[in-house]
Amino acid sequence: MKPNPNIARVFHALSDPTRRAMLERLSAGPLSSEPMSVSFLAEPFDMSLAAVVQHLQILQKAGLVKTEKIGRVRTCRVEASGLRAAEKWLRARRPEWDRKLDRLEQFLDKPDTRQKK
Repeated sequence: MKPNPNIARVFHALSDPTRRAMLERLSAGPLSSEPMSVSFLAEPFDMSLAAVVQHLQILQKAGLVKTEKIGRVRTCRVEASGLRAAEKWLRARRPEWDRKLDRLEQFLDKPDTRQKK
């Protein structure tokens, strides 16, 4: 099976706690579908604006964020396609994980039949 590079990018992007926090900030609140300026997004993070932009570029390449320049302001918003790809990948593996966990549970529930010496 050929690996999906988009999935690799999504999980790489999500592996960083700062990028996850950025996604959470972008998706929080009643106006989560509205674009947010990069400078507003950067406010709670103790890093330069250039570092925030680097994180956003990784999120954008993974398909998790879409950025757009409107006049002099760069805005960004959550792009659901990357999250859907990760969800689809995880959902496809869940039945196998459930079977393995069920077998483990059955094994652990069996009384120990070995003789203790």
